[in-house]
Amino acid sequence: MTAAGDVLGEARRRRTFAVISHPDAGKSTMTEALALHASAITEAGAVHGKAGRRGVTSDWMELERSRGISITSAALRFDYRGHVFNLVDTPGHADFSEDTYRVLAAVDCAVMLLDAAKGMEPQTLKLFQVCRHRRIPVITFVNKWDRPGREPLELLDQIEEHTGLRPTPITWPIGVAGHFRGVADRLAGKVVLYERAPGGATKALETELTPERAEAELGADWAQASEEIGLLEAIGADHDQKLFEAHETTPVLFGAALPNFGIARLLDVLVDLAPSPAPRAEVSGSARPLEAPFSGLVFKVQANMDPAHRDRIAFVRVCSGRFERGMVLTHGATGRPFATKYAHSVFGQERATIDDAYPGDVVGLVNATALRPGDTLYTGPAAEFPPIPSFAPEHFAVARSRDSGRAKQFRRGIDQLDAEGVIQVLRSDVRGDAAPVLAAVGPMQFEVVQHRLAAEFGTVISLDRLDYTLARRTDAASAETLARQRGCEVFVRGRDQALLAVFTDQWRMRTIAREHPDLTLEPLIADTHADG
Repeated sequence: MTAAGDVLGEARRRRTFAVISHPDAGKSTMTEALALHASAITEAGAVHGKAGRRGVTSDWMELERSRGISITSAALRFDYRGHVFNLVDTPGHADFSEDTYRVLAAVDCAVMLLDAAKGMEPQTLKLFQVCRHRRIPVITFVNKWDRPGREPLELLDQIEEHTGLRPTPITWPIGVAGHFRGVADRLAGKVVLYERAPGGATKALETELTPERAEAELGADWAQASEEIGLLEAIGADHDQKLFEAHETTPVLFGAALPNFGIARLLDVLVDLAPSPAPRAEVSGSARPLEAPFSGLVFKVQANMDPAHRDRIAFVRVCSGRFERGMVLTHGATGRPFATKYAHSVFGQERATIDDAYPGDVVGLVNATALRPGDTLYTGPAAEFPPIPSFAPEHFAVARSRDSGRAKQFRRGIDQLDAEGVIQVLRSDVRGDAAPVLAAVGPMQFEVVQHRLAAEFGTVISLDRLDYTLARRTDAASAETLARQRGCEVFVRGRDQALLAVFTDQWRMRTIAREHPDLTLEPLIADTHADG
């Protein structure tokens, strides 16, 4: 096989996807269950908050384990049915939606989790809107069917009403929510019954039945499921691969991640239906072929994942070509060479040296101090992928070190968290470097900053909240006028040196804009298609 053929063959084996959901829909539990069923781990991590039970593999930060939420995204790589899965776990909490948006820049498909009792929730819908903007196909998994919930047909109506996607169920539940007996697999033409394994930490027991045996053994539950399946067939709610890849339909599965019901079928659907990597569009508008020389997109930077090493790792989505450890790449932002001696595949906090990688893979480059989210790396002909936009912050606070003797650690820590995209750091000549303004999408980001500065840099900070609630991009000419206005302040954002004007509220911004119509005030991403 030629080198180009080798790259294309390997790319076809890749499935790179994210799991997205509203908080508490079971996203991290699902991540564990997928890894368990792919035999990447032998026992799933327990539900958050249960005393004496370990946290999930993907939640590596101490604050995540103690709070029982996912704060950062994490990459998990494992094999299943001859395919390589790159599962990028994402923060579920709305305060960290900017990190989720960066992750969605690196995947080819998304698994959207719905709570069987709650259906489409606000954060789920916002994340779906990002998928729609990026044309990312979505597979829907209705989770927690082992608990009381809504009618399945009601959930389908809700999905279509809120997303505009037509739901096409792959599996259909037997038994109402809270009395989950199994599923009818519409594609495979069989019935699968589930039985919880002792403790729920290992694979569920599955029993296959023919429809004839199901009718004899399951009685009224099978009769109701059969009637509903007949209705689905009558309205043509059948899977169509072209419509799914065109982002017009969403395959739907029913299950329960905690007892591992329906997880194996979801893995099979990812193999059979989820798209493999495709050529990625560049800033020029043309797409870089998969078989072109190596190119990759930095979608996340994370420091101190391993407290013993205190290093910094950049997560790079391979977009084209073959990556080989040790190759020297070009850093698109600076034009400088970038060595890749230390390259890892990542499984939560655990790492393993990786010698090569192909389109769709996620490579962790260690000690990547020069890299920032949105950067492009390449060999051969220059490549430049579209930058990853920042969300519009809505919460602002002045940060100060409580110990003047640790000013150096304070500045280094703030710069590190800014480079990672944990927080947006705003500076101005008026406030000075000792009192940067932290700008956040959600207030919990401030808690993460305080925790990490104390744990990783040994500096305790105070935060004084400001009354600003929105930001707009501006220019140097407008900045002079804006700096003289009441209820407004102008800053330079550290990560991209953009000029941002922040305002106390919409009314104040509109008043200033009306009085000075020539001002440049451009909305940031959260005010357009992502809604932060």
